[in-house]
Amino acid sequence: MHVLLSHGLESGPGGTKIQAMKAVAESFPGVTAIAVDHRSTKVPATRLEQMAAAMAEAGADPARTVLAGSSMGGWVCAQTSADSPVLGCFLLAPALAMTGYPQSSPRIQARHCQIIHGWDDDVVPVMPVLELAREQALPALVLPDGHRLENSVDRVVSEFRLFLELCRADLNKD
Repeated sequence: MHVLLSHGLESGPGGTKIQAMKAVAESFPGVTAIAVDHRSTKVPATRLEQMAAAMAEAGADPARTVLAGSSMGGWVCAQTSADSPVLGCFLLAPALAMTGYPQSSPRIQARHCQIIHGWDDDVVPVMPVLELAREQALPALVLPDGHRLENSVDRVVSEFRLFLELCRADLNKD
C-alpha cells in the first residue's frame, strides 16, 4: 500500500500535520509513505501533475493507494481520485467548493474517504465543503478549530490511524 501526502499552498512536505501523518503511515508494515513536495509551484494544475508523477515514480497502484492532503493538497488528492479511483482519500480543510477555483468540486472516487474541517476556517469556508460532502455522501468531521487545524493535530493523527486501519482491512478482504 502507498500513502501519498500533499501539503497546502503555504506549507511544505516537512509541515507538522504532513509529517505526523507520514509517521503514522510508516508505522504500518508494508506501507510506503511519500510526502510530495509542491513548493515549486502554487498552480493547482501543476500540483496535480506532480501528484500523478509521484504516484507513477513510486509505482503506486491506485487501488492500493491512500491520498492524504491539507487545503490545496486536499484538492489535489480529491481531483486525483476523480481522475483515477483510489483506495482512500483523507482530506484536511480541503480547498473544495470554492468560487473561482478551477474544478473545485471534483467527484471523489475513493473506496474510503474522510473529510476533517474546522468550524472557524477563515480560508476555506466549511459550509460549501459540507454541502459537497452531503451531495457525494462523504463522511465529514468538523472540529472547533481554524484552517490549519493546529489545535487538533492529535485528533487528526488518531483519525488518520483509524482510516488507514480501515483501508488495510479492506485490502486484506480481497
